[in-house]
Amino acid sequence: MRKSDIITTIGNKTGIPKVDVLIIVESLFKEIKESVIEGEPVFLRGFGTFYPKKRAAKIGRIVKRNIAIKIPEHYIAGFKPGKEFGKDVKTKCKKPM
Repeated sequence: MRKSDIITTIGNKTGIPKVDVLIIVESLFKEIKESVIEGEPVFLRGFGTFYPKKRAAKIGRIVKRNIAIKIPEHYIAGFKPGKEFGKDVKTKCKKPM
């Protein structure tokens, strides 16, 4: 499912015009992104938590040229599904990737 599919589905279920749903969805994603970038986790009860996750510095390798490179410490976006969401996926998932 893509973002456009989500917008269409929400618009159809609620009767809200797609343009308005697009603004709401974009605003939600923007707020989540900005909070995680600032180091604040975003808790969505029943869904999950978005948070910044620290990766330690390490030595990587360019396999084709057999060269070792240093990868500096950095942050990535992490997500931990909520208890209900994880349970539902575990028990009701019909088509795993």
